[in-house]
Amino acid sequence: MNKEELSTNQPVTLLDKRPKKRRIKSAGPIWMLSPVTFWMIAFLFIPIVLILVVSFMTRGTYGGIEYIFTWQNYARFFDSLYLNILLMSILMATVTTVICIIFGYPFAYIIARSSPKYRTFLLFLVIIPFWTNSLIRTYAWIILLRTEGVINHLLMSIGIISEPLALLYNNGAILVGLVYTLFPFMVLPLYASIEKLDKSYLEAASDLGAKGWQTFMKITLPLTMPGIVAGSLLVFIPTLGLFFIPDLMGGAKTMMIGNLIKNQFLTARDWPFGAASSVILVILTMILIFVYLRISKGNKDDLGVM
Repeated sequence: MNKEELSTNQPVTLLDKRPKKRRIKSAGPIWMLSPVTFWMIAFLFIPIVLILVVSFMTRGTYGGIEYIFTWQNYARFFDSLYLNILLMSILMATVTTVICIIFGYPFAYIIARSSPKYRTFLLFLVIIPFWTNSLIRTYAWIILLRTEGVINHLLMSIGIISEPLALLYNNGAILVGLVYTLFPFMVLPLYASIEKLDKSYLEAASDLGAKGWQTFMKITLPLTMPGIVAGSLLVFIPTLGLFFIPDLMGGAKTMMIGNLIKNQFLTARDWPFGAASSVILVILTMILIFVYLRISKGNKDDLGVM
């Protein structure tokens, strides 16, 4: 081969030298994502688009959908009646989240500082409720809290009360059901955040003369804040959408936004207004997730506390 032939040839790159088999294999993970992509499009993206489209339609005379564009569904949601329902939902979600933090943080701390043998058992206690349907667990609480239930019967048998207490069908019962259902979603992120906490920081603070509460407030709490924020997000957002717990344990006396949406689709047959309420709930959820991302500053370690 002379110099002229070498000068006319195209430069040989490392990509060209790779075996064809290796190049085909590198495309494997892309094809493996196809089922996930299809699932996201079919069961997430398309339903959201349909809900969004229906939210701008008009309710028919007998409950159907008339394809007439209108903003009325969104304007109607900002009536004081529905705003009060949204505020009640936010209040119940906030109280539920605070209670889960108060009881979940010490429990997660105990799990993280336990020996491996007891840690496995305690984690098992946290996870085991997921083995039973949440609806069945809610009915179990109804059996415990009703007028002739286990708790009232026990209190009357030992003479603490003379007549049954109204433990069911009120906001207190709703909070009990919400906290019990969502408590594991707070404990698990907190446990992961506390467990990866570097103990050398705590030992250094102790060597410098810091008291236990000072160490907790200035070191432990700030460093485990990503777990608190993640757990709060995992508790607060589902609380907004739960509707069966207020229905069953609140006696349908407390209306939350999840109940409002359910009633519009199944009872009132006002699908456009129900869709508009759903879109507003999705927007509220996205705002909360955006706030979480801003707080965690996009740190992947913080996002992966679970």
